[in-house]
Amino acid sequence: MKEKEIERLTNLKKYEENLYNEGLKYICGIDEAGRGPLAGPVVVGAVVMPRDSMLEFMNDSKKVTEKRRELLYEEIINTSLAYGIGIISQEEIDKINILNATKKGLHEALGQVIEKLKQKPDIIIVDALREIDTFGITYESIIKGDATCYSISAASILAKVTRDRIMAEWDKIYPQYGFAAHKGYGTAKHIQAIKEYGPCPLHRKSFITHFV
Repeated sequence: MKEKEIERLTNLKKYEENLYNEGLKYICGIDEAGRGPLAGPVVVGAVVMPRDSMLEFMNDSKKVTEKRRELLYEEIINTSLAYGIGIISQEEIDKINILNATKKGLHEALGQVIEKLKQKPDIIIVDALREIDTFGITYESIIKGDATCYSISAASILAKVTRDRIMAEWDKIYPQYGFAAHKGYGTAKHIQAIKEYGPCPLHRKSFITHFV
């Protein structure tokens, strides 16, 4: 690994390193993917990485190429102390709204982490979410945490890769909408397809009222 990349990763881990120095051992990073799209689920990733983890190219999932995201996903899964992935469907999003769906996904993902870790993490660091149910665990909400905290970056990779794979599978069933390309986001082509073909079961009814 190049010196510049080591320096970047060291900076990315500063927030967690301060927490480790305070005596905390298990730090759980949490992030979501898919709050804004017109179709598909919202996915929340939660992960506890080892203190000495230094995975090359780790970053906010939006700043990493698809190929590197896939590789990082496998490395995170294989080297984490525990991880969880919460998937909340478009139907549930329509019922309880996207914010509550995201919080529900967080609760599910964190529950999986606790089960695998066989104990609660010492702290949760989450990208810009507040008033969340964390099984009584202390949490810190960090603005742009996915770009400034290693653990949250790892969680963002888990969430995005999982969601992208889901949307790619749905693309095989509903190819006319182009889900594999835009992942359900409101691109011009996607909106045009909704107007032309009407919505499919994957669409969030509460998100497409302007187009249908």
